[in-house]
Amino acid sequence: MQVRKVILVLVFSVVAVAGVSRPANAQSANCTASQQAAIQCFVANAVTTKLTEPRYGMTLAQFEAYGVAVNNILQTHHTYLMLLGTSSAIADAMPPTNANGSANQSAQDLAVTQIVSAAVSNQLANAVQGVTLQDLQWFSLDITNAMNDNNGVMALLTPGVSLRIIDSYVVTATTNGTVNWTTVDANLSSAVDSFISSGMMKVPGSITTVQLKSFVITLAHVISDYKVSTGRKTL
Repeated sequence: MQVRKVILVLVFSVVAVAGVSRPANAQSANCTASQQAAIQCFVANAVTTKLTEPRYGMTLAQFEAYGVAVNNILQTHHTYLMLLGTSSAIADAMPPTNANGSANQSAQDLAVTQIVSAAVSNQLANAVQGVTLQDLQWFSLDITNAMNDNNGVMALLTPGVSLRIIDSYVVTATTNGTVNWTTVDANLSSAVDSFISSGMMKVPGSITTVQLKSFVITLAHVISDYKVSTGRKTL
C-alpha cells in the first residue's frame, strides 16, 4: 500500500545518510555533518531514485526542508500521535470522494488543513522548533492520502467513529438542509462534559476543557462543510 512507502520515507529520514550529485568525499563530509544534513541528503537521494517526489508545489530545497520538519515532528509525542490519529479518522470517515463515488480530493484536503489548524490553535497539537503550521498540514495530508489506499482496513477498524458521532449531532439539528448551530454547539458542549464526568474521555493536562470543546465544535463545522462539498447527508 502507499502508506508503507510514506512511513518508510518518514522513518528512514530520521536515520538514513545518503547524497547525490556530489563527489564521494563531499557527500561523506556534508551528509554526516548533522541530522539536518543527513535528512536533506536522504530526501535528495529519495527523489533521484523516485522513492518519493516533491509535492504541493515545493522545490527540491523546500522538500528537503520539509524532510527536516518531518523529523522534528517525529521527535514529538502527542503532536505526531494527534496528527496520525486525525489522519486515520479522516481517511475513514471523510474520503476524497463525492456521495456518487466521483473523486473530490479537494474536499478532503480542505478538511485536513482546517482540522490541523484547529488542533494547533487549541493546543491539541503544538508547532515545534523548525516546524510551521504548513509543515504540520503537509505531514497530515501525506499521511491521510496514504491511508486513503487501505484495502478496506479502515472500514474494519473504523477510526473515524468519533467524527461520525460528532456528525450525528449535526444531522439531528438539521432541518430542510439548514443546521441550527446554536443547538449543535450547545449539545456538543454538554456531550463533552458528560464524557469527561463519566470517565469516557480524559482531558490531557496540556489543554483545558474549553479548548477541547472549541476543537470538537470546529470539527462539526468542518464536517458540515465537507458534506456540502461532497453531497453527503451523513458521514
